[in-house]
Amino acid sequence: MGVQQTPMTDFLGLMKQAAELKSKMETMQAQLDQIEVEGTSGGGLVSVKLSGKGEMKSVKIDDSLIKPSEKEIVEDLIVAAHADARRKAEALLQEKMKDVTGGLPLPPGMKLF
Repeated sequence: MGVQQTPMTDFLGLMKQAAELKSKMETMQAQLDQIEVEGTSGGGLVSVKLSGKGEMKSVKIDDSLIKPSEKEIVEDLIVAAHADARRKAEALLQEKMKDVTGGLPLPPGMKLF
């Protein structure tokens, strides 16, 4: 005869899984702080580095763009480089989430940070 599953053992199993997932998520959060992604625009004239969480770490602007008449272009390129880096950070996050959740999708609207 096999061991009968009771609602309590099912619940305890779920709690254990939830605790493991929470631990994996905390580890991933710490890793995201250490990861940097770089986004570029203007053929590499502007680059932006973000943490894995999307926090801007640095901006680099090629000397050729530093002219008063180019101010608006530089501003637009910074925004574009940031967007590029943000997309890369989000793609990286999706990959890490697959590892943590074992491929299970997160419920819509669930945010990590």
